[in-house]
Amino acid sequence: MVAVQTGWLSVLRCYLVAMAVGNLIWEFAHMPLYTLWETGSRSEIVSAALHCTGGDILIATGSILVALFLFGSSQWPGVGYRRVGLVTILIGVGYTVFSEWLNIEVRKAWAYRDPMPVIPVINAGLSPIAQWIVLPIIAFWWAAPRKELP
Repeated sequence: MVAVQTGWLSVLRCYLVAMAVGNLIWEFAHMPLYTLWETGSRSEIVSAALHCTGGDILIATGSILVALFLFGSSQWPGVGYRRVGLVTILIGVGYTVFSEWLNIEVRKAWAYRDPMPVIPVINAGLSPIAQWIVLPIIAFWWAAPRKELP
């Protein structure tokens, strides 16, 4: 008989670790798409990337907790894993669109450089939106319950 590992805590831990590592890498990788890359010192760039990674971890945690609250069950992750994953991604993307608008248009806290592709209509950078689609997909795949051999 093959048992299925469905421990929600281990899945949640794996998801959040993957998101933390993935976001840290992504933040440093897409930093050249922001004006800080040209105007900031090395320490300001590193500080901004670490600060943003901390925010990303909070977004990832909040998104999955809201998704679990709304669509999770006592059998999760064995039941409803994909549904919770999809809702988590939608929440993360929705928050990111709002945050990019707020911080670029209203607060003017950061700005894009010309190389940043911008999505028409929402005027949000492609890189931060892709970040909240690609990374959660990878993290949910990596954290997915695996069948254990007896």
